[in-house]
Amino acid sequence: MVRHVVPYRIKVVEPIRLLTREDRERKIRAAGLNVFRLRSDDVYIDLLTDSGTGAMSAAQWSQLMLGDESYAGSSSFYRLEDSIQRVTGLPFVIPVHQGRAAEQVLDYVLMPEPGMVVPGNTHFDTTKAHIEFRGGRAVDCTIPEGFDAEAAHPFKGNVDMDRLRDAYKEYGNAAIAYVLITVTCNSGGGQPVSMENIREVSTFCREHDLKVFFDAARFAENAYFIQQREKGYADTSVRDIVLEMFTHVDGCTMSAKKDGLVPIGGFLALRSEALYEEMKPTDILFEGFYTYGGMSGMNMDAMAQGLLEVVDESYLAHRIGQTVSLGDNLRRLDVPIVTPVGGHAVFIDGRRFFPKVPEDQFPAQLVTVELYREGGVRAVEIGSCLAGRDPDSGENIRPSLDLCRLTIPRRVYTQEHFDYIADVVATVYAQQQGRTTGLAFDVESKGIRHFTSTFREL
Repeated sequence: MVRHVVPYRIKVVEPIRLLTREDRERKIRAAGLNVFRLRSDDVYIDLLTDSGTGAMSAAQWSQLMLGDESYAGSSSFYRLEDSIQRVTGLPFVIPVHQGRAAEQVLDYVLMPEPGMVVPGNTHFDTTKAHIEFRGGRAVDCTIPEGFDAEAAHPFKGNVDMDRLRDAYKEYGNAAIAYVLITVTCNSGGGQPVSMENIREVSTFCREHDLKVFFDAARFAENAYFIQQREKGYADTSVRDIVLEMFTHVDGCTMSAKKDGLVPIGGFLALRSEALYEEMKPTDILFEGFYTYGGMSGMNMDAMAQGLLEVVDESYLAHRIGQTVSLGDNLRRLDVPIVTPVGGHAVFIDGRRFFPKVPEDQFPAQLVTVELYREGGVRAVEIGSCLAGRDPDSGENIRPSLDLCRLTIPRRVYTQEHFDYIADVVATVYAQQQGRTTGLAFDVESKGIRHFTSTFREL
């Protein structure tokens, strides 16, 4: 029996090539053992990110021809606005060129002075960096199970309400800029947040006059997990679950390069007209006029269509089914991964993959290097390197999980590709279990250091 029906057929193909082992070795050394510095032409299967790397549908390509490139009042904006309102129920829309721009606009307005904090479930790297750039701090309030790679919990992205209450007691109302719920929780392993938890956080915030926002990059995937795992939602459509999710927040930031199914674009969506009016001048300052926000009309029309497609349940069943299938395959091969498998990626536990490599020698970063060497597969480290340094002490942050993320682009790879990926991962795991040394910085970049730092082998 077919486990997941594939809800599309292939219309256009893009050639890819596998370099020889010798060429791969030369390329990764020239890149300073940092896969971000590789040319995409030298990568066979690219699992670096699912951000903007998916395949657009025929309907999305057709929508490009409707693009209205007017500077102000573009008809493309109003089509996008209508899609966002229909999907989220939030009335006020500010377009931006990608998700981190939405974070910049939000923090510029809601963090007017240093010393403010943003509690939430494990903040992603750019989210945390924008908060710190404004002189603030991200306060991680994820439940304990979210820090345990092997814990059996259906919603490991949940916010720990006791930790949130403690943060409120410690910092007080005036110092909390807003509370952020990331759906799904990317840095925690692509883990979903339950509707019950969203409701609890929302109730707490409203009782204490705090704003609450989604980082909504993967909102549809989170809604699918609610339908599949949470009691009382099995017979509720994903579209209705999404609408319910958004009733509990004051707004969202969105990287549409994920669940918008487009190569570029993003938005802020808001419930408050007053906050919308306050943010419009900031969007104009950083991005462009508030009816295009750094995007072309073509981009906005493609996004408007993508947001309608992403809540299709046959698409979500196949998309998340691909991820779960890869995870199940790796588990059968005894590769240590984060379980349950999340929506957009399979996360290898770097510490268990290289158990003899010291923590300060970046085991998860080493996994990314060896996967490229072995099979031309490009993954990404979500761990000790990405976590950076404590902004107060300057010491390296040691996160609870040191992960290598195998990120699945949407509607791009076939089962044959995933079989190959599993074989490459399993080969590295079997052949290098005894490895005792890892990596050290050659050049450590400032800021989000995993993008551009270079390494040397020890």
